[in-house]
Amino acid sequence: MAGIVVAYLSRLGTPLLAHEKATLEAVATSVAQIKHYEFAGWHDIARRHSDDIYFVPDDTLMPDEAGSLGIRCANDLFGGVVSHPFVKTKAITHRLVSESADRPSGWSSIFAERVRDVVLPGYAVFSARNARVAAKRLTPYGPVRLKRAVACGSRGQIVIATADELDAFLDAFPSEELTAAGLVLESNLHDAITLSIGQIAMDGGVISYHGVQRFTDDNDGRVVYGGSDLVCVRGGWEALAELPITKEVRLGIKQAIAYERAMDAYPGFLASRRNYDVGQGLDAQGKWRSGVFEASWRSGGASTAELAALTAFAQDPGLHVVNACSIKEYGTGHEPPPHATVHFHDYDPQDGPMIRYTVSTPSIIPGSSSHFSRAYHPLLWG
Repeated sequence: MAGIVVAYLSRLGTPLLAHEKATLEAVATSVAQIKHYEFAGWHDIARRHSDDIYFVPDDTLMPDEAGSLGIRCANDLFGGVVSHPFVKTKAITHRLVSESADRPSGWSSIFAERVRDVVLPGYAVFSARNARVAAKRLTPYGPVRLKRAVACGSRGQIVIATADELDAFLDAFPSEELTAAGLVLESNLHDAITLSIGQIAMDGGVISYHGVQRFTDDNDGRVVYGGSDLVCVRGGWEALAELPITKEVRLGIKQAIAYERAMDAYPGFLASRRNYDVGQGLDAQGKWRSGVFEASWRSGGASTAELAALTAFAQDPGLHVVNACSIKEYGTGHEPPPHATVHFHDYDPQDGPMIRYTVSTPSIIPGSSSHFSRAYHPLLWG
């Protein structure tokens, strides 16, 4: 073996649930197989590892932590590195209410201004006072979605329409979290879908994808993230744009690219795994809107599908497009379809009974052999 792959629990990551830990291990195992490395389990600083270590962290890393691990570039990890903790959250998606508004150290108003046209109307706030200003500006145009900046999987969100509802939320919201991580107030969409637009780079090869997120009911009856259905293609953003896609998906891809390009406003950003959630739906006036919700530069809910596609491409140099689905279902009685790869099928002490699995299949698109040859030729796999 040329090197090893390790799963890594970051300093700022939240404790993993049982199914999350099992899924991260599955991602790390797949990475090791693709790279022809050994999967060495969970990183242990008390042990000595070889010099060639590839990390699969549970969360986006900070520069000091990445440096202490020997991570110097995007080729050293499946994930990303950002300059400040708030940068890895959905808080950066929106501007502040004013030039004098509360903000964490390192905040970039330049980034917020650059992405303003590719996100929904909204604000990031770091104080209750600013939250009330933001709500006063947004609620006349319809209901407002409140989002905890650090929450994921559709959790930590509610929709409000009045100042009293905002006050009730703020009364229960931890003041230290509001100051450090922030809160997002955003125009609410109905009849909405969430697109997943992403890209993975590994060992000189790149794949890109578009897809749509699934939603499901958890064991408490709450609507939560239930997986992603992806269409993955060899090559970069230009290869993704050459796929037969709708104008809505094409717009979502353009918005995700613009969001990513704006990240040079935060120096030191690097990532091998990029995923952008793009919401599309109707606002309170019935106007169709599209905008980036947030970015993820860490192993996420779609990562098992991403790695299934990477594996398929690595095994078959002639393969151009792969459909891959990551699926999460709560409750008992669920059985995976034939040929699915099951990552967790058990009782999670906190989330209850559930199953997580991945399914992937090659996709045949008419004329793909010639149409995609230019986009795929530079890949080093195969």
